[in-house]
Amino acid sequence: TLTAPAPFADETSCQCQAPHEKLTIAQARLGTPVDRPVRVYADGIFDLFHSGHARALMQAKTLFPNSYLLVGVCSDDLTHKFKGFTVMNEAERYEALRHCRYVDEVIRDAPWTLTPEFLEKHKIDFVAHDDIPYSSAGSDDVYKHIKEAGMFVPTQRTEGISTSDIITRIVRDYDVYARRNLQRGYTAKELNVSFINEKKYRFQNQVDKMKEKVKNVEERSKEFVNRVEEKSHDLIQKWEEKSREFIGNFLELFGPDGAWKQMFQERSSRMLQALSPKQSPVSSPTRSRSPSRSPSPTFSWLPNKTSPPSSPKAASASISSMSEGDEDEK
Repeated sequence: TLTAPAPFADETSCQCQAPHEKLTIAQARLGTPVDRPVRVYADGIFDLFHSGHARALMQAKTLFPNSYLLVGVCSDDLTHKFKGFTVMNEAERYEALRHCRYVDEVIRDAPWTLTPEFLEKHKIDFVAHDDIPYSSAGSDDVYKHIKEAGMFVPTQRTEGISTSDIITRIVRDYDVYARRNLQRGYTAKELNVSFINEKKYRFQNQVDKMKEKVKNVEERSKEFVNRVEEKSHDLIQKWEEKSREFIGNFLELFGPDGAWKQMFQERSSRMLQALSPKQSPVSSPTRSRSPSRSPSPTFSWLPNKTSPPSSPKAASASISSMSEGDEDEK
């Protein structure tokens, strides 16, 4: 586990004490020599240290089974002279390299072109860099003599990321970053922004704030409307359920076969029975006749008032029949 940043070469006392014998790449891949690690050197500017730098150093560190990675970082003077202005100064770039997990040692103020004296001083076995010819300082390839000496080991560049790409993004979105930093408290002088541009950026920031507020209000209103719609749907659904229940109960009570009809029929039948009771029986039970008393006379001979005799003959016939009956009784 790494607990401290990588040391600087001019401050460390850890030097390779074993005799520095020249190795071939095949020997180094086998893990020889056994008494010391293979010392691999990688150099660069490392401005705006990013993942592409880290991946290149990782490849340099893992080229051989047992390796010690030295990283040279060029100073501001050399970089501004041969390449151009940097975003980070040399102290910041040195410190960034010290905290990369693959770096064992950092060499400050590294030379632009590697000399035999420099290679011997730091007992460098191999130099790692991408294989693209690096033309600079009047040379078509500053690593040409390293390649000819058999000390060059190529690494692969990471596509899509580089310091130039990052700077291009910043330049392209300059207005966005300038407005953001003005909003964070930086002054126009610190940002090298003119008075007119400062006012323009601040006005645009205010416009963006208003847009954000309007957007928030719209989102809240949409949320409110959605909640109202959800509640209305719930209320309608509950109302439908209650209405179905009410209609069902009403039909059950007042429908064609409902309980109210049955109860009404029962009550109406009771009322009819109360208003028109049953007639008494026609023939009452006979009493025992005593021998001393004669039976009550019957009045069947009385003419029916509602149906008078249709003719005199019928009337006489009925009188004669009644007289005959009287005689028989006597």
